[in-house]
Amino acid sequence: MNDEPTSPLAATGEMPQHAATRFAPAASLADEWRRVLAFLRRPTLPTFTETAGAWRVIARVYALDMAVMFALIATAAIVIASGIDLPRTALADIDFTLPIVLGVIIAAPVFEEIVFRGWLSGKPGPVLALIAIIAGAGAFAAIGPALPLVRGLVLVFALVVAVAALVALRRKPAMNWFERGFPVLFWLSALAFALVHLANFSEGSLAMLLPLVIPQFVLGTLLGYVRVHIGLWAAIVLHAMHNATALTIASLAMVGGEG
Repeated sequence: MNDEPTSPLAATGEMPQHAATRFAPAASLADEWRRVLAFLRRPTLPTFTETAGAWRVIARVYALDMAVMFALIATAAIVIASGIDLPRTALADIDFTLPIVLGVIIAAPVFEEIVFRGWLSGKPGPVLALIAIIAGAGAFAAIGPALPLVRGLVLVFALVVAVAALVALRRKPAMNWFERGFPVLFWLSALAFALVHLANFSEGSLAMLLPLVIPQFVLGTLLGYVRVHIGLWAAIVLHAMHNATALTIASLAMVGGEG
């Protein structure tokens, strides 16, 4: 089976919004990276009849993620060497117990991808499911701990509505208004994902912290790319690979510091 895209537009990433075609790996790693950059220059919500070679695409996007991450790490090292102290992240003092490792590598990617990119398909089911979960979480916080039973029922109801929306609307195509606004929604998703990671820092001014979440912003764009071209599962896998690598680097740095 030929793994090449069937359309020249698919190879560049500049496809019409309603063009149903086959998504497959590009001819080379460099072409794959060019396709990602072409998409980021002009994000559109693609529609594919089938996906081939998904793992190869994920591996190539992961390689791009690592290239960017190591460039950013090198930049941070230069900044630190110049005498500027950067705020410490939560990973700096983390105790790498099994629950923490599983949370970072499995739970966090699953939860964060559902929240930040599960709805990027533009289909009504995932969008309504996200609205139900957000509304349930808001009601849970507003009710307060004095009524634990009511809070529990609210969360259960929100989850039931979310699942019902996903099941009942699973065959519905992307909504027209979502396709039209996809570029804005795509970048808002990546920005929100990055800003949430400001919580990893307990000190530092906003001007100092914003550059430190650039890695999460870059990751968010790459996760969005594989999510809309391959599927939510691909974004979860790529996210888990990124987190596993970050955790490994952090643990090695900690061991090196102790040595």
